[in-house]
Amino acid sequence: MSSLRVFIAIELSSHVSDAIQKETARLRQTLGNEVIRWVPTQNMHLTLKFIGETSTSHLDFLKQLIAREANAHQQFNLQLGGLGSFPNSRKPHLLWIGIHAPADLSALQKNIEAGTTRLGYEQEERAFSPHLSIGRVRQNISQPELQKIRTTLDTIQLGNIGIARVDSIHLFKSDLQPSGSIYTKLFSAPLSKP
Repeated sequence: MSSLRVFIAIELSSHVSDAIQKETARLRQTLGNEVIRWVPTQNMHLTLKFIGETSTSHLDFLKQLIAREANAHQQFNLQLGGLGSFPNSRKPHLLWIGIHAPADLSALQKNIEAGTTRLGYEQEERAFSPHLSIGRVRQNISQPELQKIRTTLDTIQLGNIGIARVDSIHLFKSDLQPSGSIYTKLFSAPLSKP
């Protein structure tokens, strides 16, 4: 039985991706590629549910769930802006752009989480924290490199990057490669119009 590594997410328009690229250029230039593995802007997305390895025979169930939830929720906007790191700024592992979202996003994510749990997938223990991952700190970096990241995060502020329209949700497959992940859209469902 074959399986795929999959997740459910919101995709960004090329207009929004271009704005992120422009707004993060100074940050990328300051920190460089030696200490941060930057997420290509075409790979940036807002994950609603990471599923992981699943049997290809289960994909139809996931597609039905996505179509049902998309139909039950109206389109909405997200406001992008701000810069931060997980788990915190003292020990940054992941750099992110903040998302200021209406209650519509939380409702959509909660319903998808509940639906995937009913399908037998593991429930996410962490609270949903909407963000766009822009870079991962490489392992085994030196203390001066870590300090440089902290200082840069404290000095570079990302204000309002723009508004992203959420009009559909997608099922993606993720293929892990040495050069980074390759995402392929397997299914899309439009949200209902207001």
